[in-house]
Amino acid sequence: MRVLVTGAAGFIGSHLCERLLELGENQVIGLDNFDPFYSRTQKDDNLVLLKENPNFSLVEGSLDQISDLDELQSEKPDLVIHLAAKAGVLPSIKDPSGYIHTNINGTLSLLDWMKEKGISNLIFGSSSSIYGNYPVTPFREDMKVSQPISPYALTKASGEMMTYNYYHLYDINCINLRFFTVIGPRQRPDLAIHKFFNLIQKGEPIKLYGDGSSARDYTYVGDIVSGVMASIDLLTSSSSIYDVINLGNHKPVTLGEMVEVIESISDVPVKKDHVPFQPGDVDVTYADIAKARTLLGYEPSTSFEDGVRAFYDWFKESRLVS
Repeated sequence: MRVLVTGAAGFIGSHLCERLLELGENQVIGLDNFDPFYSRTQKDDNLVLLKENPNFSLVEGSLDQISDLDELQSEKPDLVIHLAAKAGVLPSIKDPSGYIHTNINGTLSLLDWMKEKGISNLIFGSSSSIYGNYPVTPFREDMKVSQPISPYALTKASGEMMTYNYYHLYDINCINLRFFTVIGPRQRPDLAIHKFFNLIQKGEPIKLYGDGSSARDYTYVGDIVSGVMASIDLLTSSSSIYDVINLGNHKPVTLGEMVEVIESISDVPVKKDHVPFQPGDVDVTYADIAKARTLLGYEPSTSFEDGVRAFYDWFKESRLVS
C-alpha cells in the first residue's frame, strides 16, 4: 500500500512512518514543510532511520501550494494520513491568521487534491483541544465541540467539519482521530515535559500555570501509533465510513503529579515559579476511549511514568542534555 503522511518529519509523523515501514509491505511518501516553529535539526534527526529505507521518499513542501504536491502524481497514494499542522494553543493566540492559513487552508488544499486525484481514504489528526472546557468528563466523541477556546482548537474542529463535507460530497472516507497530549521520544520542544527537562538541565525554574490542579490525559506515542494503525485497517476494510475516535490514555495526570515524576526521573530538585493560568489552555483533558476499544481494539499500554522515562532517555541520547 502506498501511504502519504503529511507532517512526516514531526514527532508523531516520524514514529508512524517507521511503524508503517516495519511491516515491509508499504511504500511511504512523507510530506513536510519544515516549519521553523522548532529546530530543523530535530526534524532531520527524526528522519534518519526513514531515509535509510528504500520504501520511503520525502517531499519538502507545503499543503497550500498545490505545485508542491505535483511531485506525488507519479506515485498516487492509496491512503493519506494528515498530521501536518501548526501546533500549540498559546502560539495560535499570538498568530491566529497563520494557524487558520496552515491548518484550515492547508487541509482544504489537501482535500481538493485528493478529490482531483481520486484518492478516497483519509485519516485526519485532530486534537482533544476541540473539547475546550467541556463541563463533563471523560470526553466522549458525541459531545458538543462548537465552543473552542483557542484558534488552534478552532482549526482542528474546522478540519473535522471539512472532512465530513468531502465525505458527504465526494465520497472521501475519513476517520478523525482526536489525539490527547502525546508524550515520548522526539516530543516537540514547546510541550511541557520537553520544556521542563530543558529548563531543569540549565538550572532554571519551570513555570507552573495555575495551582497545579490542571490535568492532561498524557498518551504515549507508541500507543497513539498503534491506534492509527488500527484505524488504517478499519478505514481500508470499509466501503463507506466517516467517524471520529478519541485516542487517549483514560488517565489524567495533574500538573503537580507530572512535576513529581519529572523530579524523580531527573533526580534533580525542580525550581518552581508559580504564574497565572494561560489564556486558551483547558483545565483538564480526559479521554473516554470506549469507542476506540470497540472499533479498533485500542488499549494503551504505556504508563505516564514509563513514557516520561522513555522521553528522558531519548533526551539524553540526543545530546539535548549539556
